[in-house]
Amino acid sequence: MTSDKPYKKSARIVGEVIGKYHPHGDSAVYESMVRMAQDFNYRYMLVDGHGNFGSVDGDSAAAMRYTEARMSKISMEILRDITKDTIDYQDNYDGSEREPVVMPSRFPNLLVNGAAGIAVGMATNIPPHQLGEIIDGVLAVSENPDITIPELMEVIPGPDFPTAGQILGRSGIRKAYESGRGSITIRAKAEIEQTSSGKERIIVTELPYQVNKAKLIEKIADLVRDKKIEGITDLRDESDRT
Repeated sequence: MTSDKPYKKSARIVGEVIGKYHPHGDSAVYESMVRMAQDFNYRYMLVDGHGNFGSVDGDSAAAMRYTEARMSKISMEILRDITKDTIDYQDNYDGSEREPVVMPSRFPNLLVNGAAGIAVGMATNIPPHQLGEIIDGVLAVSENPDITIPELMEVIPGPDFPTAGQILGRSGIRKAYESGRGSITIRAKAEIEQTSSGKERIIVTELPYQVNKAKLIEKIADLVRDKKIEGITDLRDESDRT
């Protein structure tokens, strides 16, 4: 399953995970694996997927019996030195296997890929960041444990989303870094071109993080139909054209 080995059937991988480490529904395991293979969800993909793993339009991945996967190259850094007595192990759920308590990761996955989850009475939403900036930030904190948030933001200016887009303002970022609570507003990146007929054309090149492109286009079409937006004569998706 490593990045230098051939792809394996996703169904086989899911079965191994359920049987050895996570005795729950197969859909939860497969959905997690699919998400880790989507370049519009993960800043640095941990799974190298082969086959239909969904799209930014909200299309679902193909069934696990059709897709194949293996670890991406960067995810190998999470397991590096795992056999060199670097971490503690514990029994799995039925005592038939040994599993690592933590990973000996050289790759700060939580900070660069972020996390989102809901539990009883609480929710977590950590945005993704750029790897080089996070490394510089870790070094800065190591050299100066009393570093202030403004000083840290000189090294880590803010999140870095896989679909890019433009972050509006930095006050929300600073509040999130200082208190753990904050909101970040992102908008699409667009350019205005002049057509041969003299009309102006708005070209959207980057989307806000986790925005469904197909639903966005439908929403714009609804606004045009209801005459809440005027002046639009044509609306089309050319993102799959080269």
